[in-house]
Amino acid sequence: MWLFFMGFAILVVLVLGVLQFSLVKPYYRNNKLQTVKEVSNEIQRYVIEDNQNSASIHRAFQVAVDNNVCVAVYNSRGVMVYSADSLGSGCVFNANARTDSSLNTSDGRQMKNLLDESSGECSLNIINERTGQDMVVYGRKIPMELVNFYLYVNSPLEPVDSIVSFFGQQYIFYTIIVILAASLISLYLSSRLTRPIVEMNREADRLADADYSVSFSGGSFTETKELAHALNDATDKLAKIDELRKDLIANVSHDIKTPLTSIRAYAEMIRDISGDNPAKRDEHLDVIISEADYLDKLVVDMSELSKLQSGTYVLKESNFDLSSVIRKVVRLFTVMIDERNLNVVMEIPESLTVYGDETKITEVIYNFLSNAVKHSPDGKTITIRAFLKEDEETVRVEVQDEGEGIPEAELPLIWDRYQKSSRSFSRSMSSTGLGLSIVKAILDSHHAKYGVVTSSEKGSLFWFEICSPKEVKE
Repeated sequence: MWLFFMGFAILVVLVLGVLQFSLVKPYYRNNKLQTVKEVSNEIQRYVIEDNQNSASIHRAFQVAVDNNVCVAVYNSRGVMVYSADSLGSGCVFNANARTDSSLNTSDGRQMKNLLDESSGECSLNIINERTGQDMVVYGRKIPMELVNFYLYVNSPLEPVDSIVSFFGQQYIFYTIIVILAASLISLYLSSRLTRPIVEMNREADRLADADYSVSFSGGSFTETKELAHALNDATDKLAKIDELRKDLIANVSHDIKTPLTSIRAYAEMIRDISGDNPAKRDEHLDVIISEADYLDKLVVDMSELSKLQSGTYVLKESNFDLSSVIRKVVRLFTVMIDERNLNVVMEIPESLTVYGDETKITEVIYNFLSNAVKHSPDGKTITIRAFLKEDEETVRVEVQDEGEGIPEAELPLIWDRYQKSSRSFSRSMSSTGLGLSIVKAILDSHHAKYGVVTSSEKGSLFWFEICSPKEVKE
């Protein structure tokens, strides 16, 4: 950064130097000619247009003296009618003047003819051989009512080489100052800009070694602050992911280890004890089969959850009757409902068409009802509602139980099976505990809203909202 700033400063200084030294001569000459033209305007006003009174003649002479020029005015016959000289022998209009030009600048007729042939205005660069000076001669034709006048102004050009030499000395001095200032400023700016980047790079190396205690500071620049904020956010997420990974390994290990232990234990019992006892052997084999079924269901659920969360699962969306799906799911729980003496109330219309993946939405309702049945005391009521909301574009489904409710601290965690708070769960042979995680993945893939309302007095109400069909979605 420092080298870049320094290189840029030196480049700017060099460009300015080249422009200054290459343009100073033409700029000086053009500027001098412009000054001579302005002097000519004043001489014309005072000498010709103000009727040549003594006051105006005096002012004209003062203008010539102030600007170090000599002036000559000729009439139509080439006769000099006015002159003002502050150059002395340097004036090219004097009779004894010698120049490098073929034009006799002291001859009024030649000077008159020059303007007549030059459309009334001309400028010459000549050398006064007596003084060795570069001179500029400017002339203009001034038409009046009865006569024409020919005004000439002669001004010396200062030695440009001396001006260039002066500029060169100043340029070297200013260059040293500019480069010194640029060096200090660029060092300060580059240090402020690169210090937080160097520090963030160092912290990133620690992060790469799985040290999630790192903290990124972005310094005082907006862009580095935003980068530091993004890296801190990424660090927090990586830390959470790493914690979830550890929880996942611990919980999956727990889920698998328990049935494997049972399978091994009962297999050994069959080998050592019940191998010759058909009744005991069948009982032990049933346990092994049950545990194997649980493992199979765990693998299937984890595979389904992985597909849904990865986004590779393609929904098979279509219009279907949600009321029919709810009634079918309730029939699947008939035996369990009767055994527990539960009362299931369905507040649903005769027919309610929605748009989505029928199989996956059926799985959502199944999981909600399964949870309600498991957490409802015997003899309690489970209410299932489905209705079209006021916007007539959304259908809301609710499954409410009268169970113990969910602690408020656990609410943010219930949709993720493998959270730290879920380690001490009681394993059910009919469920892997991944139900709500699968529900969340299904509803997220439908871009549906969902949630839970719970209290210790009224139980829990799980709900989700899905689009009602329109003419689109064929």
